[in-house]
Amino acid sequence: MSQRLLANILLGGCAALITLPATAETGGCAAKRDHLQQQIEAARSAGNRDRQAGLEKALSQVVEHCDDGELRKSREEEVLDAEHEVRTREAELQEALKQGEPAKIDKRRAKLAESREELREAQEALQR
Repeated sequence: MSQRLLANILLGGCAALITLPATAETGGCAAKRDHLQQQIEAARSAGNRDRQAGLEKALSQVVEHCDDGELRKSREEEVLDAEHEVRTREAELQEALKQGEPAKIDKRRAKLAESREELREAQEALQR
């Protein structure tokens, strides 16, 4: 197997860990394990051995390293960081409004909108 293919498989498994959805019945690490198991079964059914191997490695990492308390703490920190970023962007927008430069105002509004979206995403992740 080429190094590039292996790297893509491993990156795909890591990306799956980052973006795993939570289910209503489970959350955190259990949701990650369940989602990976489903992906492994799909890869197995499709005969995609390389993807299956990458997902199995990702699953073993979740089983070995995932801790619900640490996961929650990490998500709480992400929310706090995002809240700080929103406050910073709001202050920057206020400053731009005082200066009255339309280009700066538009740029600051766009940055604030991005920060608010990141905060919303962090809050949603915390609820899982």
